[in-house]
Amino acid sequence: MRRIDVIGIGLGVFAAGGVIYLILKLAGMDSLSAGLWSQVIFLGGLVGWVVTYLTRVLSKNMTYNRQLEDYEEAYIKKRLEEMSPEELEALQREVEEEKARSRQKEGE
Repeated sequence: MRRIDVIGIGLGVFAAGGVIYLILKLAGMDSLSAGLWSQVIFLGGLVGWVVTYLTRVLSKNMTYNRQLEDYEEAYIKKRLEEMSPEELEALQREVEEEKARSRQKEGE
């Protein structure tokens, strides 16, 4: 994110708080109540955003993670397509041997 984007978001959030305040004032609240409720609404939105962000982080559902998984899948697919039938057979045998070793270790 660029510096100008951060400045724009900050000004937008500041303006949104002012708009909420004005809407509450126009709805008939006094200045003190409108200011208090605009802060409550703003803080509730902020806490909601943080919760959704933390949920995405903890579930690893972020854009970077998805891009990395897509890249890894595409890379493996390309590598498998480039392999000769003999290399694929050797890889299959190696995978089967690894599975057998894993099962032996679990049985111990």
